[in-house]
Amino acid sequence: MRLNSKGQVTIPAELRRKFGFEEGDEVEVIEVGNTLQIVRREGATRRGKRLTGHMRGRATTSMSTDELMELFRG
Repeated sequence: MRLNSKGQVTIPAELRRKFGFEEGDEVEVIEVGNTLQIVRREGATRRGKRLTGHMRGRATTSMSTDELMELFRG
């Protein structure tokens, strides 16, 4: 990896998948001895939770979940 002009690095996709990092996740860089570690920020909400929280209560249908599932699975 190489630092860019803004001091940023890209975490390789294989490592992001392995450790469950997704776009929008909050991380911290911490100093441990003479090394730096990238860790998920404590208390940070995962991307999926943020998205579902954002969408909660926005439905415009009066259909039940069972009715919607029947419609989609038809």
